[in-house]
Amino acid sequence: MKKLNTKLLFTGALAASMLAAGCGGNENASGNNEGNDAETGNNQEASSDGDKILIFNNSEEPTSLDPPIGNDEYSYSILNNVMEGLTRLEKDEPVPEPAMAEEWDVSDDGLVYTFYLRDDAYWSNGEPVTAEDFEYSFKRLADPETASPAAHHAYWIAGAEAFNEGEGSEDDMMVEALDEKTLEVTLENPVDFFESIVAMPQLFPVHKETVEENEDWANSPDTFVGNGPFVVSEWENDEYLFVTKNEDYWDADTVNLDGIEYVMVEDSNTAYQLYQNDEVHITDIPSEMAGELIDGPETAVYPRSGIEFQRFNVEEEPFHNRNIRAAFAKAINAQEIVDYITQENQPVMTGYIFDDFAHPAGGTYREHAGDLHEFDPDEAQQLLEQGMEEEGYDTLPEVTLSYNTDDTHHTVAQAVQEMLQQNLGVEVTLENQEWAVFLDAQRDLELQYSRSSFLGGYNDPMNYLDNFTTGNPMNRTGWSNEEYDQLVSEALSEPDPETRFELMAEAERVFVEDYAIVPLYYYNSTFLEKPEVTDVVRHPVGFVEFKWADLE
Repeated sequence: MKKLNTKLLFTGALAASMLAAGCGGNENASGNNEGNDAETGNNQEASSDGDKILIFNNSEEPTSLDPPIGNDEYSYSILNNVMEGLTRLEKDEPVPEPAMAEEWDVSDDGLVYTFYLRDDAYWSNGEPVTAEDFEYSFKRLADPETASPAAHHAYWIAGAEAFNEGEGSEDDMMVEALDEKTLEVTLENPVDFFESIVAMPQLFPVHKETVEENEDWANSPDTFVGNGPFVVSEWENDEYLFVTKNEDYWDADTVNLDGIEYVMVEDSNTAYQLYQNDEVHITDIPSEMAGELIDGPETAVYPRSGIEFQRFNVEEEPFHNRNIRAAFAKAINAQEIVDYITQENQPVMTGYIFDDFAHPAGGTYREHAGDLHEFDPDEAQQLLEQGMEEEGYDTLPEVTLSYNTDDTHHTVAQAVQEMLQQNLGVEVTLENQEWAVFLDAQRDLELQYSRSSFLGGYNDPMNYLDNFTTGNPMNRTGWSNEEYDQLVSEALSEPDPETRFELMAEAERVFVEDYAIVPLYYYNSTFLEKPEVTDVVRHPVGFVEFKWADLE
């Protein structure tokens, strides 16, 4: 199987983009594909020996291919295709269908799920996938020794939260392999969307013996063991990761591609040049070209349960003051960011939770919850003055806005810097960091004020709300509110759907009005995608799926 020569590709594309810049702008962004790199021998449909190889720009190196550790899109866009959980979202609808489990039962009280694993489920090392693998993996997700930033996704299981917080033991977590192919899971409270939760990458199984023998098992194709439609074959850090079709996958007949090359091209203009040269099939739209390309014939737009926002560290001055936080939030015009920078028709956030969740009483969540936030520079100025008076400030302490390296993030940060200066008279310093460094710093509360995002993984508002409960690893603000925690707790245990949604809406109101974050905009998933690419699946609450993809 012939694979793309990534190093040559990068060098050629970068040189071409530099030449274009030296000749006065975007002359080579016209769709002219005459500049193909002859040395790669690559074309947009397949490698020269006839194999169907899809080339996808992942933008960044995955944080980790260890499911409880990765917990970001750069990791899960790969993991979702080389691993598989008990269920997987259907091709045409974001509803769960059998995957590693071929069927399951639910007790009358909704608390006990019994999953029956299929006999033809195998790891990439040839061993069968067992119920013990899932028991081990679910407990490992909650284990405080694992230090998973996604541990809260195990909290649905009885005893998981206590285990994670050091108040209980592994044996108290109610997940058990009854035999080699039968897994029993007991929940804290009835959860009617639990089948969707076990489709999430955070709850993918890992091969117990592999993990226990080598703590770096997930960092090399020589040691990585998966159970999904594809297997990891090659990996050059920060350059590319190559996966090939898993012939032993239980549903291998459905898989059309022979392989996927995930390239790590951080610069969107370089990636666009590769796309123009037919050397990448799918990539993001460069931010400065979004307005030009958003309605183009090769632009694919998908709905996405996700948000772009900014976090305050409420443990650092001046953001320990609620009114100063609210002033910053109300001084930033998200509509201008969407209209003039991202230009991908994203709806601005008027609350925190993704708007389009279906409400059990009919309509959408936002139609019932109402709008909770808006741009208001006059009120922002008043709030800043009030907050500074409360703290005894004559001048505001220095403020630094941090963001991870990316063209769009840089441009948005500059716009926010200007808005805060114009609307509040506040000078803000900008700081960019590489993704892995940035993520660690944000998790460790080392950043004062930072760019952030969240992607929903299951089809319920609770997916958003539990992120900001006290001590949740996803919180990353230091914010804690007893009323909020209580409302979330009540919603988790409330069996009546309409009452549960009312509790969640009230929790959202408490959260938004305390301004631990700056709401910006809801996501679309927007990509340039070659016409030859078919059946790539992106659900609003899932990650990119190549199980059904093809190259015509």
